[in-house]
Amino acid sequence: MTSLENNLQDRLDHLRQQRIVLAHDWLTGMRGGERVLETLCSLFPHADIVTLIHHPKVISDTIQQHRVHTSFLQRIPGIHRHYRHWLPLFPLAVNRLKLPPADLVISTSHCVAKSVRPPPGARHVCYCFTPMRYAWLFHDEYLGNMPGGSRLVVKPLLAGLRAWDRRTAARVDRFVAISRHVRDRIERFYGRPADVVFPPVNTDYWTPGEPVAEPNTDFDLVVSALVPYKRIDLAVETYRQSGRRLEIVGTGGDLERLQEHAPPNIVFHGRLPDALVRERYRRCRMLIFPGEEDFGIVPLEAQACGRPVVAYARGGALETIDPAISGVFFDRQTPAALAAAVEQCLERKWQSEAIRHHALRFASAVFIADFLEALVAE
Repeated sequence: MTSLENNLQDRLDHLRQQRIVLAHDWLTGMRGGERVLETLCSLFPHADIVTLIHHPKVISDTIQQHRVHTSFLQRIPGIHRHYRHWLPLFPLAVNRLKLPPADLVISTSHCVAKSVRPPPGARHVCYCFTPMRYAWLFHDEYLGNMPGGSRLVVKPLLAGLRAWDRRTAARVDRFVAISRHVRDRIERFYGRPADVVFPPVNTDYWTPGEPVAEPNTDFDLVVSALVPYKRIDLAVETYRQSGRRLEIVGTGGDLERLQEHAPPNIVFHGRLPDALVRERYRRCRMLIFPGEEDFGIVPLEAQACGRPVVAYARGGALETIDPAISGVFFDRQTPAALAAAVEQCLERKWQSEAIRHHALRFASAVFIADFLEALVAE
């Protein structure tokens, strides 16, 4: 074992001697945030988890091995499917969450987990996916389907949520952001500095397979939650016009609306197990990433499998995709701009091994080393 590995193990051993509680917004599926939580669960196998809502059937075994404490929202019928409708109650629910005794609270938060009340004497480190998305960002995308009268009622609510979210940032001792893009938001919205540690990508699992070669298939791929801000509607419209084959993996509230406007060349797979998602990555020509993300694990999973990405040139994609090596950007969220980027991607000769090598910069081992350093920093 090298001195660097010894130092890393010493840090981990030191932290494992502490009582650690993990706080997460909600557990209703396995997306990028839950992959981060899964890594932390592996690092701290005895940590309890606190969360607003828990749907055990869709959560990984690694997370399920931990004791999970939920809020009163858990008792509402159908909450797993319609939790966003209960947004006004989230602050009350998180304020009432009772955390077990702890020396260290680690929150993984894009909504309200960062606002948990740490037990007396506990240190609170927030791994921030973004400041509260519903309050600060993408209002129109989230509220676009609401009637006009409802929007008039909700807008003051969002203003109140922003004030509450800014105020409860004081419950965090140290912020760690998932990207430079998010670090800038934390400074702007909370007036707080933040370290940057990129989220982990399981590059041991997401691999090109053997042999590494150009696929002889004719489809492009979307892997995403089907919610408005992801802009899957843009991909559907672009491929409706082009007639090219597009496969979409994922589910969400927009599924029926997207299917309504989709011609036969666009195939919806719904939720797939990881093994089948990996197979789609390996066989696709390219991944399509049409929305603005705070970071975006999916493009890195595709790159780890050796496939290029066509992405909107905003947000975390600018930090994870190298246009000289692993993808093509488009600057406007229009079918014409996305179609032009797809054509550009098709015209280039991609080197799968080089794309994968780029993705290795974001491997889980890199995250673990950097995040442990942030946890022990003064």
